This record gives sequence, structure tokens and C-alpha cells, in this order.
Amino acid sequence: MMNPAKPADVLTAMAASPRLQDARAAMRALVRRLPVQPPSIVAARLLDRLLLPRLAPDDREALAHRVVDVEVADLGLRVHLRLGERGFVAAPAGDPPVLRVVANASALWRLVRGRDDADRLFFQRELAFEGDTEFGLRIKNLLDAIGPLWGG
Repeated sequence: MMNPAKPADVLTAMAASPRLQDARAAMRALVRRLPVQPPSIVAARLLDRLLLPRLAPDDREALAHRVVDVEVADLGLRVHLRLGERGFVAAPAGDPPVLRVVANASALWRLVRGRDDADRLFFQRELAFEGDTEFGLRIKNLLDAIGPLWGG
């Protein structure tokens, strides 16, 4: 008698399928060509609800007017944001980021939910920072102090 396959085993096998990998690569290439503005606007609205109310005035001042890019590498998605006078906004395309954060969706989701620590993700090479490392460290420490942004 054969043992039935477990759902997790089936999903793992499907994820390893060359056809599925090709489809994901094609989707990433397509998403990378799309304008960055729409996902940046959505991300700004989410940060206005989840993060902005929890920022102290001095933290808002330290983050203000500095452009940060967040790239979700496995999805090919990138947001280009800055904290303005009235909240987070999609930064103009020509404004260079002072910091670029790169991670896969699963790592970012674990970080936002407080299920994983930025230091651990960084040292496991699941989270990367490029640019102004002092500014990146300030953001990391601020997020650590605030705690999970989603759920908890």
C-alpha cells in the first residue's frame, strides 16, 4: 500500500517545478517593468495607518524627507517612499533613496508581524540594507522599539 503524499510535500514539489519557476521569473520580470508609483502609494497609506501614529515627534523629524526604497525581491516589487509633512508619500521617481532595503516577501512579512528579528534576518542574509547604514540602523532600532506593525 502506498502512503498518500502530504500537502506540504506536494506544494514543495510544485514549487520546485521548472515550469513554475519559469512562470515566477516571467511574472517578476513583468512586475519589475511596472511603474513604482501605485505600489508606493498603497505602502504609504499602510504606513500612515500602522506606523505613523506610533512615531514620536523626534522620530518623525529624523525620518522626514529621506527617501527609502523597499524591494520585495522574489516578487519583483519595489516601493519608493518618504515621510512628508502629513505622512508617508510615494517619493518622486527622480529622488534617489538614502537607503534601500531588500528581502523576500516571507522575510518582510515575518518582520512586520514580529515573528522574526531584523538582526537575525540580516545575519541569515534574508534582509539586506544598502546606502546610509546609520539611517538604516536608526530605522531598525525604531521598529524594534515599536514592536510588530501587523497582528502581533
